[in-house]
Amino acid sequence: MVGPFNRVEGDLEVRLDIAGGEVLAAFVTSPLFRGFERILEGRDPRDALVIAPRICGICSVSQSHAAALALAGVQGVAPTANGRVATNLLVATENVADHLTHFHVFFMPDFARAIYAGQPWFARAETRFKAAQGTSVRAALATRTTLLHVLGLLAGRWPHTLAIQPGGVTRGADARDKMRLLATLGATRQELEERLFGAPLARIAALAAPEELDALRRGESDLALFLAIAEDLDLASLGRAYDRYLSYGAYPDEDGRLYARGIVTSEGRGALDTDAIAEDHTNARMEGRWRAHHPFEGFTFPDATDETGYSWCKAPRLAGLPFETGAVARQMVDGQPLIRALVASGGGSVFVRVLARLIETARTLLAMEDWVRRLEPGAPWCAQGEMPREGRAAGLTEAARGALGHWLRVEDGRIAGYQIIAPTTWNFSPRDAAGVPGPLEAALVGAPVRQGETTPVAVQHIVRSFDPCMVCTVH
Repeated sequence: MVGPFNRVEGDLEVRLDIAGGEVLAAFVTSPLFRGFERILEGRDPRDALVIAPRICGICSVSQSHAAALALAGVQGVAPTANGRVATNLLVATENVADHLTHFHVFFMPDFARAIYAGQPWFARAETRFKAAQGTSVRAALATRTTLLHVLGLLAGRWPHTLAIQPGGVTRGADARDKMRLLATLGATRQELEERLFGAPLARIAALAAPEELDALRRGESDLALFLAIAEDLDLASLGRAYDRYLSYGAYPDEDGRLYARGIVTSEGRGALDTDAIAEDHTNARMEGRWRAHHPFEGFTFPDATDETGYSWCKAPRLAGLPFETGAVARQMVDGQPLIRALVASGGGSVFVRVLARLIETARTLLAMEDWVRRLEPGAPWCAQGEMPREGRAAGLTEAARGALGHWLRVEDGRIAGYQIIAPTTWNFSPRDAAGVPGPLEAALVGAPVRQGETTPVAVQHIVRSFDPCMVCTVH
């Protein structure tokens, strides 16, 4: 039994069956039940804007956005142009901040552990990434603080802002605010180009072929050190799951989304049918094991007498199959050429998941600068809508860790049902009725276990490559 894990958000345990120096099977456990879906039942639907963001303290804007989208669907209201762009900025700010936190605070400190003291890159990794002390860790936290000023300017506070509404945002920006936003993003860009990437953001965003990484390996950036470590430890062969990816699409615009919506399977890219999503309770400590439930018909009733389930997490499936979600899924569905080439040659892996986040960080920050320029002071920021007595809608967005959905049912003016499937619910789901493991459970199979390891370092690399947010997983 491995866990609880440090440097992950929330509580996580993993049971491993080990033989011959490798993992034969893994069983992933979310050990804490929280009950947010039950808390929302019976309330005024608009209470979701207050309660849902408090599911989590590091991705609360994404939860707020999903709740606002579900309410907008019930009301039949669309955001104003300013409201849509400002919402994109708010969600993107949190997502980029989460990517920076993942790389510097959650993932890279594992390579500053004494177990790697004999590696040629260890001294640099320890100097830069030792937990809470490394130079790059401290610099990244300062950069993250700079970036979060965007939320201060447009949302008033972070986390748990009430700025995002069904029809847009509650606060507008004037010409002075636009200049401050551009200055903030410009400072963030400079810091990332100098320390993290060692190259312009546009160059990172445009990476298209594996050989283009060779020139970046020769630099002194944090990315160069990651590439050296990944090559030495062969992280590209570690942690492959099913190579099936799902994205709801991120950052809508007038003519589409910055990152496309859809799925990727062995047959290529395809459309996403959300009607085919269902949650299996077979190995969750929940009532309702007789069949899988679409979220509109789903419920969250803990089974206090259960002795067979091993997690509080349900098992989301699309057309009966487990799918991985996250930055790698967004970039695969959107067709980012380097990520697609790496997955095609060696499959999804620890290396590809982390690299996808870094590329997405560059792509998103460039888009954010363009969005700020498109804000129109004096134009409407929020459209108003009326809440009907009856209705249902799904709010689908992309958090840093992947596809986030809120399914809302309103009856007699109150919340009759509220089901949430978070990214980590997809990635860290238990086995379903057919015995098929969730993505992390599949990715852990084959992980090497060194003699005497009680918390195998390879297992930790794989777990952290998914960037779990366990507090969002179980409601």
